[in-house]
Amino acid sequence: MSVLAGLDWVIIAVYFTIILGLAWWVIRRQKQTTDGYFLAGRSLGWFIVGASIFASNIGSEHLVGLAGSGATDGVAMAHYELHAWCLLVLGWVMVPFYMRSRVYTMPEFLERRFSPSARTFLSVVSLVAYILTKIAVGIFAGGVVFSVLLPELNLFGFDSFWVGSVLVILITGLYTILGGMKAVAYTEALQTIILIIGSALVTVFGLKALGGWGELRVIAGSEMFNLWKPLVPHGIQGTWAPVMESGRMAWYFNNNYPWIGMLFCAPIVGLWYWCTDQYIVQRTLSASNETEARRGSIAAAFFKLLPVFIFIIPGIIAFALARSGQNATLQAAMMDANGNLIRDNAQSAFPLMVAHILPVGIRGMVVAGLLAALMSSLAGAFNASSTLFTMDFYSRLRPNVSQERLVWIGRVATGIMVLIGLLWIPVIRGGRGLYDYLQGVQGYLAPPIFVVFFLGVFNKRMNAKGAMAALITGFSLGIIRLAVDTPPKLIQGFSYTSGSFLWIFNNIFFQYYSILIAIVCAAVMLIVSYRTAEPDYARISGLTYGTVTDEHRSASRASWGRGDVIASVLVVILILAAYLYFVG
Repeated sequence: MSVLAGLDWVIIAVYFTIILGLAWWVIRRQKQTTDGYFLAGRSLGWFIVGASIFASNIGSEHLVGLAGSGATDGVAMAHYELHAWCLLVLGWVMVPFYMRSRVYTMPEFLERRFSPSARTFLSVVSLVAYILTKIAVGIFAGGVVFSVLLPELNLFGFDSFWVGSVLVILITGLYTILGGMKAVAYTEALQTIILIIGSALVTVFGLKALGGWGELRVIAGSEMFNLWKPLVPHGIQGTWAPVMESGRMAWYFNNNYPWIGMLFCAPIVGLWYWCTDQYIVQRTLSASNETEARRGSIAAAFFKLLPVFIFIIPGIIAFALARSGQNATLQAAMMDANGNLIRDNAQSAFPLMVAHILPVGIRGMVVAGLLAALMSSLAGAFNASSTLFTMDFYSRLRPNVSQERLVWIGRVATGIMVLIGLLWIPVIRGGRGLYDYLQGVQGYLAPPIFVVFFLGVFNKRMNAKGAMAALITGFSLGIIRLAVDTPPKLIQGFSYTSGSFLWIFNNIFFQYYSILIAIVCAAVMLIVSYRTAEPDYARISGLTYGTVTDEHRSASRASWGRGDVIASVLVVILILAAYLYFVG
């Protein structure tokens, strides 16, 4: 039976009418050029840039995965949200180089800095990453939301999960394929406002139902509010031996996001995602100038702090309501007969809160914002994928093709990515959790890209051979681990023989393996670069700190003022305050 009342449906209908109307308005004004379709004509202001970055990020992995992680592991995942400082690195460190280069894509920047081979390699890796994470996970999350809110929905023998997944694709694809980046950015700006208000209401009504913040701390327990998890769970003996026994386990098998992984691995993934990923950086490339791009990044940093309180905390509230028995529906859905949390069911924590805590009317607004956020995340992935394929592959193979043809190819590419993403959903359904799955894949693919971009920008001596060696080495290490991890997720009842090499390899916590990849890639890039010829410094002028001219420095300095500095410092202060509070 549907949990939505008539008033909820009216509000949802009105909201989507506004979204589609806004998209149609943008589409009618949109010029069918590559600049217009892929980068919104490089005309976006700072608020649109910042809101679009936030809305693209806050999608499936947050609405479903992050809230679910809050229910299972407390505030441990807040580390990733408190990496809002990475957006400051984007705005202050990377944006000047990107805006100077006038590129369409991040692989294109690597071509300018290193070589065409680096561009091609990163394009392939990025497309693979989008299929494995953003597209497939977004579709999956849409299905989860529909299965909770409309469990009775059935069409041609397909349950609400699959119907919801397909509907999310069709609605999102409609305005993304037609309108391009500008339609995506403008709809995301509106979605950001609704999403923040709606999700904040989930927190407010959830705390009201529970009895307040103090009651939440008591029921959930102090450990749920500790950012810094121990190397091994309390009561378990840690060892170097590769064992996983009752009361004894290898410290590197602990998958409860221990502090070493969060301290050293999480920043690697964060800097890759926020500073080098096409999915995010494309928004800053769409800004009208360096000033608007930087301020958009700073605005996004402020927005990025909110998920701790509007997604993670609702997840903890859902756990507390279920654990205490104050909400029988949540208790039945999330707890087993022994009163233990069912981890797989915890992925539905946020939609369960929406369905059973919010009053009629407000529920409709939040559901609309929830679905719209899923759509915005997918829209960003579709647009980024089509941009990568069209500009990094097709346009290089057909350099003389018309701009109208390039736009059409971008639309076709989007459809192909969607179909591939659908085929990958069964793998995701087998995982420990949505957010865990996403962080795991990103942990394997991010290190080599992070290393190549940041060493390339900060060290002018890094050359094309070093970059390619690092990319090939890192990507190979990531694919090997992904290949080992996939069978247990995909095949029901599959497991490696306890104590075998593959069993040990599969159970090493992904963050530790990610750190290893980063170290190996950095060593490879440095050794190869310094043992081979220096790059042509004239060709890479302005693309690395060692080749920045006085003219470049003056132009960049003129693009920011005191207000930008104050706002950035305030972001850092808020991050530090959160770290000081969430210690148990």
